[in-house]
Amino acid sequence: QVQLVESGGGRVQPGGSLSLSCAASGRTRSIIVMGWYRQAPGKERELVATATSGGSTNYADSVRGRFTISRDNSKNTVWLQMNNLKPEDTAVYHCNATTEWGPVEKVYRMDYWGEGTQVTVSL
Repeated sequence: QVQLVESGGGRVQPGGSLSLSCAASGRTRSIIVMGWYRQAPGKERELVATATSGGSTNYADSVRGRFTISRDNSKNTVWLQMNNLKPEDTAVYHCNATTEWGPVEKVYRMDYWGEGTQVTVSL
């Protein structure tokens, strides 16, 4: 089991910045990817950004150049720095951790989710 605790978020005006953090505990050695997803009212949950344990990052086109994901494997923590926020960034942001274990012949994967933190961008 992996537990994820998020912090940060809040309300900001368009063009402003916010920072999110997510700390993992439990079976953290099995985590291969950590990242952020978001879900706006009436919409599907979508990927925002991910970071592998090897340092590779991936961003949604809508946030590339504005958001930066960073990860500290030793602290089992991932951050999301959000700059130049837009009203369409308003959503509940969820931390995600993907774990992997088992022998090469039979690899298992499981996703864990944080409860989410609200980000609201408005005047």
